[in-house]
Amino acid sequence: MAQDSFQERTEKATPRRRAKARDEGKVTKSLELNSAAIILLGFTTIYLLGPSLAGQAKQLMLYTMTNAPSIASSDITFQKMFGDSMMNFFSIMLPIFSVMIVIALGVNVAQVGLKISSKSMELKLDKLNFLEGLKKLFSTKSLVHLVRDSLKLLVFGIVAYYAIRGEFESFFLLADKPIAEITKTMGVLSLQVALKIGGMILVIGIIDYFFQKYELEKSIRMTKQEIKEEYKDTEGSPQIKSRIKQLQREMSKSRMMKAIPLADVVVTNPTHIAVALKYDQDEMNAPYVIAKGERLVAEKIKELAFKHGIPVLEDKPLARALFKMCDVGQMVPINLYRAIAEVMAYVYKLKGKVMK
Repeated sequence: MAQDSFQERTEKATPRRRAKARDEGKVTKSLELNSAAIILLGFTTIYLLGPSLAGQAKQLMLYTMTNAPSIASSDITFQKMFGDSMMNFFSIMLPIFSVMIVIALGVNVAQVGLKISSKSMELKLDKLNFLEGLKKLFSTKSLVHLVRDSLKLLVFGIVAYYAIRGEFESFFLLADKPIAEITKTMGVLSLQVALKIGGMILVIGIIDYFFQKYELEKSIRMTKQEIKEEYKDTEGSPQIKSRIKQLQREMSKSRMMKAIPLADVVVTNPTHIAVALKYDQDEMNAPYVIAKGERLVAEKIKELAFKHGIPVLEDKPLARALFKMCDVGQMVPINLYRAIAEVMAYVYKLKGKVMK
């Protein structure tokens, strides 16, 4: 096991290793894609629903202001009035909140699928290690993330600046415009800036997603020894598999030997190969092999055949062809019908039967 730690992780992860990593919360996921989806779709939703929501908010304010004297005279407490106002506000904003939740869940499901893992949230004492935390804080990976995030902020700032810069001249004309038109203009400008920034984040998110995928694949690579150990765990050790195959062969051989008394004839090589055939003219289209073997098994087949009075015929070419072309329980191939017919005719003649 000491040598395993020095082996390079050069092998791709097995399906079992991938499933284990997924259970531990190790999946390909880019937070930038989440941010891009929320910005692009969220701001679009706000722009489309904005007039309706603004109208509802206006009606709420008008009602509150118009009925302020009656509300005050009813000796209502501030706590109840504040609670009612917040409930009305959240009911107005509920469509926006619902869309945001659906967008966030949809992007996560699209990236990692429907998988809920609690292992990534389990409390681990090594996470509370102060020295390990410092090492991670000043590690190369943290430095790369710092540079990456700084560049992202710089890019976003540049994109936002040039998006607003093109509208500088129109800002001076808004002073003489009605409030409704100013609000509409600012809403369109906000949407344009959000779409440009969201588009930039989307591009970064796609790049980051493939980078995260590369990092994940790299982290779950396995050594050749790990693959061997996993194979032993899932398929069993070679010794156990060999023993199982041996037992299966012995059981199959036992069943085969028990079927030999039912044979009509045994074709031999004469000493190396023996093939036992069975043919029922009323139920079968052709004879089939009920036993076959080489060397010691062939000798055992012939011994049982002699014991039960089954004819044993020597035909080297036919015996070799049957042994090579037919498995136990399989009918003889059509190209051997003529040779088999001669053998079966001879057997039926010995038994005083007529071959149909």
